[in-house]
Amino acid sequence: MEREVLQVRQDRRLGPARIAGVLDVPASTVHRILARYRMPKLARLDRPTGEPIRHYEQDRPGELVHVDVKKLGRLREGGGWWAHGRGSDQHKAARRAPRVGFEFVHRAIDDHSRLAYLEIHPDETAATCADFLRRAAAVFAAHGIPAVEPIMTDNALAYRRSHAFRTAVTDIRAHQRFTRAYRPQTNGKAERFKPHPRRRMGLRPTFTNSHERTAALPDFLHHYNHHRAHTALNGQPPITRVNNLTGHYN
Repeated sequence: MEREVLQVRQDRRLGPARIAGVLDVPASTVHRILARYRMPKLARLDRPTGEPIRHYEQDRPGELVHVDVKKLGRLREGGGWWAHGRGSDQHKAARRAPRVGFEFVHRAIDDHSRLAYLEIHPDETAATCADFLRRAAAVFAAHGIPAVEPIMTDNALAYRRSHAFRTAVTDIRAHQRFTRAYRPQTNGKAERFKPHPRRRMGLRPTFTNSHERTAALPDFLHHYNHHRAHTALNGQPPITRVNNLTGHYN
């Protein structure tokens, strides 16, 4: 029985309840077997490879900055069903109306401090990405991170084959690293940052159009950088790891 449980876990990477369904045994029995053999939790595994996720963190601010873009649905004027509820007149009208398209959240996150900078733009072109990078470096410098060294991005064309973006990297005196193909975990801090602006901004029913959401971005960033407790930072906000400014904000 133990061998079968471990084999299913290794081959299919299922949790105790689903393994129990496959083998027709109690989930509590499966859980005890997995615990006995010290099998890591699924959340700690890289699903494609089954290897444990290896977390890394740079030693000081600016030593590595993660840059990425998140696609975000544009908000209709007046708000949609998140503002008015499912089955509302606005929800029904939205289903029949033409699509309103997307906006793009450009993000830069310092690996050591988790200090973040975001902008919302209508596109993710190379020129937009390049201009964003310059502004992000200036914001980090204003927060006490004057030198941004490697920039880690995915393999999007705007990052890998763009002369404009390469020029921006040179302008801020940095160099560029790329994530492994089909391994977004390599840029994990940017990937994990995705839910926060979406949960606190994109899905708040108080926003009745995209302009309101964009206008709320500075307040969100201030809260995230200066007040929100970060579990990876022992419950402290990112600004506490930027030595030059610790204690300057309240």
